Amino acid sequence: MNKDFILKRICIFSGKEIDPNSDEQVITVLREEFNILLPQRRTLEESLELSGKEHEVIDLILQYRGVS
Repeated sequence: MNKDFILKRICIFSGKEIDPNSDEQVITVLREEFNILLPQRRTLEESLELSGKEHEVIDLILQYRGVS
């Protein structure tokens, strides 16, 4: 999948435009729109990876961040 397609899917899921590279925006959207509280880890990547199965949007965010 290309980055633009992944971004569109993330925005559709969240119901708003977000920057998946912004830790603050990702945390806010997951908490406010999906009621997902991420586990405390050293990095947001680690928290997202541990919670990846909770909702498809988390997997999409990780994919987006992984595409260069």
